[in-house]
Amino acid sequence: MEIHRTPLVSPSLGTTRELVSYHYGPAHAARRIVIQSSVHADETPGMLVSWVLKRRLADLESRGLLRARVVVVPVANPIGLNQRIAGALIGRFETDSGQNFNRRFIDLAGRIGDGLEATLGHDEQRNGLLFRQAVHAALEEVKPRNELESLQLALHWLSADADIVLDLHCSLEGVLHLFTHADAWPAFEPLACYLGVGTSLLCEDSGGHSFDEAINLSWGALRSRFGDRFPIPASPLAACIELRGLYDVTHEFAERDADAILQFIALRGGIAGGVTPPPPLIRPPMPLSGSEQIDAPCAGVLVYRAPLGAWLKPGDAVADIVDPMTDQVTTLHTQIEGVLYTRRVTRYVHTGVTVVLMAGVTPRRTGPLLTA
Repeated sequence: MEIHRTPLVSPSLGTTRELVSYHYGPAHAARRIVIQSSVHADETPGMLVSWVLKRRLADLESRGLLRARVVVVPVANPIGLNQRIAGALIGRFETDSGQNFNRRFIDLAGRIGDGLEATLGHDEQRNGLLFRQAVHAALEEVKPRNELESLQLALHWLSADADIVLDLHCSLEGVLHLFTHADAWPAFEPLACYLGVGTSLLCEDSGGHSFDEAINLSWGALRSRFGDRFPIPASPLAACIELRGLYDVTHEFAERDADAILQFIALRGGIAGGVTPPPPLIRPPMPLSGSEQIDAPCAGVLVYRAPLGAWLKPGDAVADIVDPMTDQVTTLHTQIEGVLYTRRVTRYVHTGVTVVLMAGVTPRRTGPLLTA
């Protein structure tokens, strides 16, 4: 195992932070896998899963069973971990700029496409090498202006050569679910089975340029541009895994999730030995554009009337908002048929905040598809 430390741009005199990554398996392995957790720093379940993975990977490495280079970044956002207001951790948004830590990652496709056209040929392996060299060259040219940009650049560098990238997050309260590009779903379906994912959400481009999409979209755009003229190797596979809710931090969950991820790595040829067949898929994937966001039309005490994971039909009651001063009760209903996959954790709501997210089978939304 190797430990790599990448210093970030210093935000102030006497202050420095670094991104720490742990590297297991053969340094020159043909397959490279990156697993990072808690880009939203207050989403802690992934940190515990990463801790379990580190121990398991160290054991596999010591026994000579790792066939892939596996990189684990257990704390992918040291900036957010140190943001506190009156003792409350603020890990989703950078307090200096207000930017979501998992938005606006580098758009590599816009930086490397034009320079590649004259170099591509009919050798697929060579074209893949040229793609990766162009990615490296583009990242070399990026000059981060602040600490946040240096963090995003460091995360991008770690995944520049990866075949598989798993970005571990969690919801406020939620069932275990997964986001990925529609083209990547066939490869990730076994992972969804191993994890016991309650719902998988697919899209081409959510509009937020989150980390996993920055990986998928750059290669996808290049394949769309050149694929009809030149043989292009398979794109790297990236997925965002939402490990239930903020408070679902237990040793039992972490052991189970780490085991599922290792089973998937073994299935992809990264671990020697036998492979356990994945269990059946709980539910077919749904389009992210088919989701419904239910917001609070008024303030009050939030009382849920439907449990997480419930399959609801149009008109079904989701929650009540109770005004204890006027005695008014406002009931929220879903407009679509689908599964309630995430909901708000605090039981008091202000007017306009999102209360529930539903996943539906029929595309219905356009424009930006992710919440803030």
